[in-house]
Amino acid sequence: MEMMAKYWWLNLIRGLVALALGIILLAMPAIFSIFLLVMFVGAYFLVDGVFALIFFLTHSKTNHRWWIFVEGIAGLLAAVVVFTWPGMTAVFLLYFIAFWALITGVFEIIYAIGQWKTLPGKGWILTGGILSIVVGCILLSNPVAGALALMWVIAFYLVLFGIMLIIFSFVQMAKGKSVAAPAAS
Repeated sequence: MEMMAKYWWLNLIRGLVALALGIILLAMPAIFSIFLLVMFVGAYFLVDGVFALIFFLTHSKTNHRWWIFVEGIAGLLAAVVVFTWPGMTAVFLLYFIAFWALITGVFEIIYAIGQWKTLPGKGWILTGGILSIVVGCILLSNPVAGALALMWVIAFYLVLFGIMLIIFSFVQMAKGKSVAAPAAS
C-alpha cells in the first residue's frame, strides 16, 4: 500500500495525458489531418506504455504485475509501428487501435480481477478495461468509418479512459495515505 501512495501520480499522468488529447480532438477535429491524428495516437501509446512499465518496475511486490508489463510492451510496440509508418491508412489505423483497445481492456480486467482483494479502486480499472473492450468492438464493427468518425470515437474513449485513470490515481493516493498514517503515529 505504501508503494501505491508513493507512485499514485503515474496513473494520474497517464489519465491527464489521455484526457487532454481527448479534449483536443473533441474541440478541434476539423483541423487535424490523419497524419496529426496518427502522431498524437503514437505519442499516447508511447506515454501509456512507458508509464505502465514504470508501474511494473516500481511495484515488485504486486501480484500479477506481469499483466502491466505486457500492457506496457504493447503500448511501446504500438508506438513504434505508428511512428515507423505514419502514412498508414485510416482503416489500418482503425484496426490497430481497435485491437490495442481490446488487448489493453482484457489485461486491465485480468489485473483488476487478480488483485480484487488487495487493489483499492479496482472497480475503476475494471470499468476502464470494459470500456476499452467496448471501444475496440465498436471500431471493429464498422472498419470503413471515416477519419472524422475515428477521431470522435478515439476522443471520447480518451476522455472517458483518462477520467477513469485520474479517479483511480486519487483512490490509490487516498488508500496509500490511510495505510501509511497509522505507521506515522
